Amino acid sequence: MKIKIILASVLFTNMVYAQTNKVLFVMSAANTLELNNGEKLRQTGVFLNEFYLAYKSIIEAGYTVDFATPNGVVATIDEESVKDKYWKNSLEIKNEALAFTQTDSLFNNPKTLEQAVERKSEYIGLIIPGGQGLMVDLQNDINIPVLLKHFAKENKPTGLICHAPSLILTIPKDENPYIGFKVNSVSLFEEFVIERFIMKGKPKNRKIAKKLKKMGLQHKSRLPKANYAVKDRNLVTSQNPFSGTSFNKLYLDALNEYLRKD
Repeated sequence: MKIKIILASVLFTNMVYAQTNKVLFVMSAANTLELNNGEKLRQTGVFLNEFYLAYKSIIEAGYTVDFATPNGVVATIDEESVKDKYWKNSLEIKNEALAFTQTDSLFNNPKTLEQAVERKSEYIGLIIPGGQGLMVDLQNDINIPVLLKHFAKENKPTGLICHAPSLILTIPKDENPYIGFKVNSVSLFEEFVIERFIMKGKPKNRKIAKKLKKMGLQHKSRLPKANYAVKDRNLVTSQNPFSGTSFNKLYLDALNEYLRKD
């Protein structure tokens, strides 16, 4: 009888732990970006290392994840992000990441954002990887401000990478919980370099840093390619594809702080 009670207790504890140990990854499902007022189209999506390095860090720390996208469409990977220059001495991780996007069942069967909103209380944290794709679909999705406000209200760790801090702008200023926060994002100079030398065209949604400052946030940045991230209370933001190490450390710190308080 005692053995049954102990086993039931262990099972219950594991179930509770599983329910409170999950981080939600919200991903763009856009695959095309209009440039120069629609005169030019460019392939786009989620930046591979901004997604996978964060995912790998979360999993290796013992957490579990769910993926959610608009309409449950599998996230597209930005072809630019597969280039070796974004991976430095981690080419083996790049190949691991590419294989993951092809074979992982959760990644290839994401929840819809509506389902994520319904289950938002199940998650202890939120991460939105960067890439220009989110400027197309997540920027205009009514579920994004709902999720951001919920995680802010509950003081749950929220990680926004590179272009993703722009999603703070989806919350009206008079109800925006992040006014006054220190925040980081792709810098104005990095946007210029991307537009001039990589995309060779200007997207509709740009000048993220300037808009965040105007909204009332304290924007911090470093030189292009800097490994830089900022943590202010529950919010962790990072600057570019080279900021993974800094972002992952600060985000795991935020998770640990949240769990200790909880």
